[in-house]
Amino acid sequence: MPDDRRWYESTATAEQRRRFAKFHDTGSNLNRKYRVALVLYAGLAVLSWFTLDGRIPVGGRLVELKFVPLIILGGLALRTVVAMRADKIRREVQEGGKPEGLKS
Repeated sequence: MPDDRRWYESTATAEQRRRFAKFHDTGSNLNRKYRVALVLYAGLAVLSWFTLDGRIPVGGRLVELKFVPLIILGGLALRTVVAMRADKIRREVQEGGKPEGLKS
């Protein structure tokens, strides 16, 4: 089979697989995107800290408005870190080794 298709694959699914393969980044390109994402989260946090001013009542207490976007951005940054670590573990397992954090 010259184009690596199996009998149950159509031309469309083989083409979709080829298109998807170029979107799956590994290695240094993914690490660069990860660092850029964290820097952008930090930049947005700094901008929101100095831009937002005010207090809103929450549960009978006044809470500064600037903490709300910081909590949201912190959650997004945490999600990014966890996803990056999970992808790193998947790549290490796929290469045949044990992940760094799981070695005993």
